[in-house]
Amino acid sequence: MVTTPSLRIEKLSQALKAAELAQHPAEVHGTLVGLICGGVEHKSKAWVTPMQDLISDGQPFPAELHNLIEDLYKDTLERLEEFEFGFTILLPEEEESLNVRVEALSLWVQSYLAAIAIIQPKLKQASAEVKEVIEDLTEIAQVELDVSDDNESEAAFIELEEFVRVSAILCYSEFAPELPSSNQEQPDTLH
Repeated sequence: MVTTPSLRIEKLSQALKAAELAQHPAEVHGTLVGLICGGVEHKSKAWVTPMQDLISDGQPFPAELHNLIEDLYKDTLERLEEFEFGFTILLPEEEESLNVRVEALSLWVQSYLAAIAIIQPKLKQASAEVKEVIEDLTEIAQVELDVSDDNESEAAFIELEEFVRVSAILCYSEFAPELPSSNQEQPDTLH
């Protein structure tokens, strides 16, 4: 069953509040995506420690929050690995005011940048294209939060959100650990 963004945000928000953590759900997702796109080992729990460092000052998450974040991690990783699943950024839906969505996008980008910076030691040696999107994302993280709720601003937000989404995919394609190819030759079996 697919969970809608608003329901996922609500559940995460409640679990964060119960854990006495002040982060917005968009920050949690931005951090996860930054770790994944930065190249954290995918098939292990290597993401848990840096996630806890960034979200809860290194303290373990309560079980409910851990389970929600782990489900979000698995879903996000699957969407990034299988492009046809359509990776999206976890943000409030369009029923929310544009200011609320812009603030969430800014928080998402800030968290994404922090996570990718701590997990990817070769960020300074990245391709020119990745360096450019990192610079652009840094500017987006500082976006003006007081915007008008008009069609022009809405269109600009949608364009910005798509740029951030594609930028994350670009970083993932550059830094993600290589997945074993299904068409690699299998070693000969000894009998």
